[in-house]
Amino acid sequence: MMDDLNTKIIETHRDVRWLCRTLEEMKETDADFEARLRDLEGWQAEKAGAEKRTGGIVAGVSGVVGALVAWLVQWLGVG
Repeated sequence: MMDDLNTKIIETHRDVRWLCRTLEEMKETDADFEARLRDLEGWQAEKAGAEKRTGGIVAGVSGVVGALVAWLVQWLGVG
C-alpha cells in the first residue's frame, strides 16, 4: 500500500514537472508569435505610410503639371 502511494506521488511529481516545462515552452512560443505579429503590423503600417506618401507626391506632381498646362494654354491663347 505504501509503495503504491509512493509511486503515485513520484508519478504526480513527474507529471507536474512536465506540465510546468510544457507551459513554459508555450509561453516562449506565444512571445515569439506576438513578436512576429508586431513586426508584421509595423511593416504593414510602414507600407501604408509609404503608399500614402507616394499618393501625396503623385497628387502634388499632378497639381503642378495641371498648373503648368493651364498656364501654357492661357499663354498660347487657346480656349
